[in-house]
Amino acid sequence: MLRELAIPNAKLKIQNLRSKLRAYWALIKSPQTGLLLITGLAGYMSARCPVTTWRTLLVLAGSLFLAISGSTVLNMVYDRDIDARMERTARRPLPSGRIDAREALLVGLALSWLGVGWAFALSPLYGIVVFAGLFFDVVVYTIWLKRRTPWSIIWGGVSGGMPVLAGRVLGTGQIDQVGLLLSLAVLLWIPTHIMTFGLKHASDYRRAGVPVFPNTHGEWTTRLIIGLSTGAAVVVMLLATWQIGLAWGYLRTAIGLGAMLLAIAMTSMLRRSPRLNFVLFKMASLYMLGSMALIMAGV
Repeated sequence: MLRELAIPNAKLKIQNLRSKLRAYWALIKSPQTGLLLITGLAGYMSARCPVTTWRTLLVLAGSLFLAISGSTVLNMVYDRDIDARMERTARRPLPSGRIDAREALLVGLALSWLGVGWAFALSPLYGIVVFAGLFFDVVVYTIWLKRRTPWSIIWGGVSGGMPVLAGRVLGTGQIDQVGLLLSLAVLLWIPTHIMTFGLKHASDYRRAGVPVFPNTHGEWTTRLIIGLSTGAAVVVMLLATWQIGLAWGYLRTAIGLGAMLLAIAMTSMLRRSPRLNFVLFKMASLYMLGSMALIMAGV
């Protein structure tokens, strides 16, 4: 009899654990975390480090994953009130009540501490860069500026550029020109990725009281910034890949990817179209993913 009762209880515990893990997987924004993680791996591999093995890539990925996930969880904890006011985010784990805020805070702090601590154990300079990314993301961008000014996107971009710089630093042992160019390319790419999203959900952000460019500076100015930033990001990324020393075949593919993204951005700037804006949003992620894949494949 006791055994029969224990089996359903065990199944229920497993189901609850799976549900909790799915909620946390959503909480770390796994697609965003995955993309940033790939930039970190590409930055490391761009250094052509002679001791690159699956073990070195694993420790790099592990430390970055923990730090990025931790900062994302902390951001979600802090932003749970505005998430609850937006239709797009109201069903996230924290505003929907699937995860307790205190528990998420402890998990975010633990992940951040483990990720940054692991990074410092691998290399002090690498640890500094990883910590800088977390600090700019959580403290400067989310806590200090996000609710005050749309220009907070710059500091969000700085944070977004830290994983690729961190990977390069771990591979070379220094902050060099290539690492800075890769980081700058990500920073300049951020408006294409974020502002297109802001255009689509401008009313949601207005309802939540979060200043975004479409609401503070108008749609035309937003599209202009997207176009200019996209052009700059493509140029800087090509300069970085050229300095890395990729073969002409890989460079030609990178040029093609950049031209496609820029063409869509310019068309979107000149012609208002929600559908085109959505295509640009998706293409921006594919462009960054493709550029990092080319770096990893071409070194």
